[in-house]
Amino acid sequence: QVQLVESGGGLVQAGGSLRLSCAASGSIRSINVMGWYRQAPGKQRELVATIRSSGSTNYADSVKGRFTISRDNAKNTVYLQMNSLKPEDTAVYYCNALLLRSSSWFQDDYWGQGTQVTVSS
Repeated sequence: QVQLVESGGGLVQAGGSLRLSCAASGSIRSINVMGWYRQAPGKQRELVATIRSSGSTNYADSVKGRFTISRDNAKNTVYLQMNSLKPEDTAVYYCNALLLRSSSWFQDDYWGQGTQVTVSS
């Protein structure tokens, strides 16, 4: 069984910073892509940022220059440093991983339970 466990959400004032973490555990052979998505009330889930095992990254235009995604491959952990936060960043943030389990030859998609980020104006 594979689990993704997020931490680091909370309440912050506009202009502040938060750092999210997500650790993957279980029978994992390798992790290809890790990323963060978010869902605001009444809106669809959207991509925030992704990072491949090679280190290449991809960001939503709305967070470029403010958010930084990174990962520690040895710890199967992905981070999201969020700076200059805005009220419109308020959402539930979900961790995602495209990975290969030890018992499988096919990649599977896994999601964390989500962590709330609230930015007050």
